[in-house]
Amino acid sequence: MKLVVVSAGLSVPSSTRLLADRLAAAARRRAPAGELDLRVVELRDLAVEIAHHLTSGFPGKALAGALDAVAAADGLIVVTPVFAASYSGLFKSFFDVLDKDALAGRPVLIAATGGTARHSLVLDHALRPLFAHLRAVVVPTGVYAASEDWGAEGLPERIERAAGELVALMTGLPGTPGSSAGPGAGLPAAAPAGAAARESAAGTAPEEAGGFRVVPFEERLAALRT
Repeated sequence: MKLVVVSAGLSVPSSTRLLADRLAAAARRRAPAGELDLRVVELRDLAVEIAHHLTSGFPGKALAGALDAVAAADGLIVVTPVFAASYSGLFKSFFDVLDKDALAGRPVLIAATGGTARHSLVLDHALRPLFAHLRAVVVPTGVYAASEDWGAEGLPERIERAAGELVALMTGLPGTPGSSAGPGAGLPAAAPAGAAARESAAGTAPEEAGGFRVVPFEERLAALRT
């Protein structure tokens, strides 16, 4: 399995890269031994080529290699610092030059770092919609790390949970998209929609809830017509 980590940190050392490395290490622990081929794409090193690609339409050698690696990956971990309550411009620009179909159906773990916990909603109001637009399969658990989260309780557990969800999607475990068992395998089946209405139509007496008779919608509608 090919896992590509995209880190948009700008400083050295970078808390964004640190979070990316911890997520990658957790994914490696969860993956079958020896089956995870890991590559890290550091966008800081590609900033000039990304800018040239945006203006010329042609990627440089290093950027082309990174784009090819992302397109060939079985799963992605993407991590961005928060700038102006959203992902960074460098992060967005990289995915702007990526082929629009490259991530279709691909599992993606989203993560971000910031100076305050108040920016944690960036995962849901910015990152998740971006990768939904690219038709990726975003893992349920996103990971946000504020400055005070490092060394505190909660972050390691979120990292492990998110990495486990990503590896499950990549390996096609039962109950995950891409599995031969199909989505929802192993989960209790929900009652068929409209079952109560069908029973009512068949002459079955409607159930009572809390001492009140539940009137089927069809009966209420018929009463309005008379």
